Amino acid sequence: MSRQRHVLGLSGGRDSAALAVHMAQTRPDIELEYFFTDTGKELPEVYEYLGRLEGFLGKPIERLNPDRDFDFWLRQYKSFLPSPRTRWCTRQLKIRPFEQWLWPALDDGDEVVSYVAIRSDENYREGYSSTHPNLSVLLPFREEGVDKAGVIDILEASGLGLPSYYEWRSRSGCTFCFFQQKIEWVRLMERHPESFEEAKSYEKNAIEHGSPFTWSQGESLEDLARPERVEQIREEHRKRLERAKAKRVRNPLRSDDSEIDLDELYGQAKVCLACHK
Repeated sequence: MSRQRHVLGLSGGRDSAALAVHMAQTRPDIELEYFFTDTGKELPEVYEYLGRLEGFLGKPIERLNPDRDFDFWLRQYKSFLPSPRTRWCTRQLKIRPFEQWLWPALDDGDEVVSYVAIRSDENYREGYSSTHPNLSVLLPFREEGVDKAGVIDILEASGLGLPSYYEWRSRSGCTFCFFQQKIEWVRLMERHPESFEEAKSYEKNAIEHGSPFTWSQGESLEDLARPERVEQIREEHRKRLERAKAKRVRNPLRSDDSEIDLDELYGQAKVCLACHK
């Protein structure tokens, strides 16, 4: 017999975690299945946070491991790195495993509702477009008017708080995500040097095979890691932060010294929804 299933994808980021908490608290009547598509290249902080979230929800998060990893697909794409213009990593390591997981049930007649954490203040973002007639997508935060501040309130009230990587990085995703700002690459080098070196090796191999892309726009990680360049990136970031603080309109509900996050500082990147929510 066909059945109705409800699924919610987690990225290890704040928005999807807040949606999971929100649904558990406001719609306990819905039997949700939680899943995480694991590329194997995530930050250790992501796995730690997912473990805490499992404890809060009281149920396991299904790990969807792609049957072919990043290295396999890099070879298939002839060592060309993924980029904002060619996001094969999202397609092959996130969307493909999701569809492989659900499509047999959908083809057998199951109806699946997928809940996606697009906030009410993200009108520029679109969710996964269903390509199967039995799969529908709902955006509870957009429908209920939950914005970024609301997401943070949900996580703080639950006791989970934010994933620890938000101390230095703007979002979840692979360690070598090409959407990172240059200051984030510097911080990755400091906090997870082994991941930075792995990214450098991927980039070096890609360049040797004729790839036109580097992880960070306009320069290689080899150049970015030079001490004088690191200091320049730090100084540029410091000046940008000072300018942003000077322009910030005073909010009586927020202290003037409250932190300006990277999205506020550099603008919202049109990142891959499947990875970063």
